[in-house]
Amino acid sequence: MRNTLLLILFLTTSTLFAQLPQELLKTVQKTKVFESYTGSVYINKKYQNANIIAEKIGTYEASIRYNIFNDVLEYTEESKLYEIIKTPTTHVRIGNDYFYYCTFKNERGFNKHGYYVLIDLNEQYRIYKKYDLIVTEPKSMDADTGSAQIGKIKISETYYLEENGIIIDLPTKKSDLLVLFSDKKDELKEYIKKEKIKVKKKEGLIKLVAKYNALKNIDANPSRSLLSNRVRSN
Repeated sequence: MRNTLLLILFLTTSTLFAQLPQELLKTVQKTKVFESYTGSVYINKKYQNANIIAEKIGTYEASIRYNIFNDVLEYTEESKLYEIIKTPTTHVRIGNDYFYYCTFKNERGFNKHGYYVLIDLNEQYRIYKKYDLIVTEPKSMDADTGSAQIGKIKISETYYLEENGIIIDLPTKKSDLLVLFSDKKDELKEYIKKEKIKVKKKEGLIKLVAKYNALKNIDANPSRSLLSNRVRSN
């Protein structure tokens, strides 16, 4: 992953401004299921300038938007709608978000496919963010109140900690985080208090995981793995 980031930084300095190659595209249909709902299935309805990094053929610039419901990165050309092909070697940067198509395993050993946004990485752990939708279904007219409820969709974000292809939800509640990092609970509790770390914010999670990684690096215990044994033990 670290090499991939370096590759991105290098390739974005020599971006190709031509049309995207057809080998990077797949035809898709417009999402209509939530047209009557308030809210959007897109992080941003408007297409945004993005870098498409295809490790095998080059880096391109195009206007892209992320469809959360279908978990696809959409691109339009000559009134046709496409998605960027989903491969581990094709990544997309939209603004400050780096989208990677990943196949992880959760704690129970199940595969978790999809686009994850890389937030931070260090020697042992990486932090990812995944966008999801919270859907409130519409309700028909109530006979007593005489009112109806329209359908709503809202964007949510979940953070994950990844180690060697294993992911686990990264909570944004201090007590739950201290349980997760229980082997360094006392040190992290003191660190949160001293540095006034706000773990509900992305920056706070990054600092806490970095501190945990640093503590593990100086640990005399040779077993540094936090997540890798969880799948085998469940």
